[in-house]
Amino acid sequence: MSAVCCLCKPERWHDWRWQFRHRLRTIEQLGQVIKLTPEEEAALSQPNFVVGITPYFASLMDPEDPTCPIRRQAIPLAAEGASGPGTAADPLNEEGLSPVSRIIHRYPDRVVLLGTETCHTYCRHCTRRRRVGMVEKGLTRDELEGAVEYIAGRPEIRDVLISGGDPLTLANGQLDRILAKIRAVPHVEIIRIGTRAPVTNPYRITPDLVAVLKKYHPLWINVQFNHPKEITEASARACAALVDAGIPVGNQTVLLKGINDSVDVQKRLVQELLKLRIRPYYLYQCDLAKGIDHFRTPVARGIEIIEGLRGHTSGLAVPTFVIDAPGGGGKIPVSPQYVISQSPEKVVLRTYDGKIVEYPEPQF
Repeated sequence: MSAVCCLCKPERWHDWRWQFRHRLRTIEQLGQVIKLTPEEEAALSQPNFVVGITPYFASLMDPEDPTCPIRRQAIPLAAEGASGPGTAADPLNEEGLSPVSRIIHRYPDRVVLLGTETCHTYCRHCTRRRRVGMVEKGLTRDELEGAVEYIAGRPEIRDVLISGGDPLTLANGQLDRILAKIRAVPHVEIIRIGTRAPVTNPYRITPDLVAVLKKYHPLWINVQFNHPKEITEASARACAALVDAGIPVGNQTVLLKGINDSVDVQKRLVQELLKLRIRPYYLYQCDLAKGIDHFRTPVARGIEIIEGLRGHTSGLAVPTFVIDAPGGGGKIPVSPQYVISQSPEKVVLRTYDGKIVEYPEPQF
């Protein structure tokens, strides 16, 4: 039995709209693809657990193994109903940092624009689960006008990140309109888009979409590959189409317990990403959002992973491990300690393979 055979790929399989419209949401639909466990069935029966999985992403699931990294990211478990210590519905205080509808202004020179609350596939580890998927809609014309007016009125804003939800669930015309409005603001230097479409619905990266995006350079895209199993021929083609169009692509991996919390998995992932010309950018400590505590690892695990990458693979392949500070304090980089001691005369350092070296400080 395989998920692909069970799905019986139809003629329109490669149409991103077909994938989007036919997202799997129910026990009956998912039961045709995988052998659901009693715990998965119980969680799927919960009305407050928003589920939506593209047939493409479902086809990557191991139909027999409930620990499959794709299944764990897409199918809910009962643990989502629990609230661990320190968790919150809005752990990053995004609502408190929203001066106008759809804008999050945390850092001085950049803002997030929430283009939609809809995704191709709803990730179980989503930080914005309090709102994403609850009502599937994009921002209105009035909301767009208000957001652009806010950006235009603040010359210090030089960087706009369009996020969601997934902005690439929007039609090309909607995206074109949003991008044109932002690009018309003179002091906006770069535009970024955060999306999982190349991972969960790679057929969304069409020539027409690429043509729209190319009009608004400098434009960057950040994707989220969390496991090597997500790198397929289809996702590789999607990323190649973006990079070939001159769009730099970075990757933001979320560290997830039991899914990618080992040096081996992370090394395979970052090395495969470089082959796709995708720069590993961030490794995120899982946030303190309610319902995802079972995905969190000790912070020490992330540090161990970075230590297992640094010096053991290309420097380009090593992401920055960050913790998004609770309450909206921003991203804090966390690294292994390589400085053993410092004095005015010298710094004592530890190399990646454990050797101790001295580096003399300048004396003149």
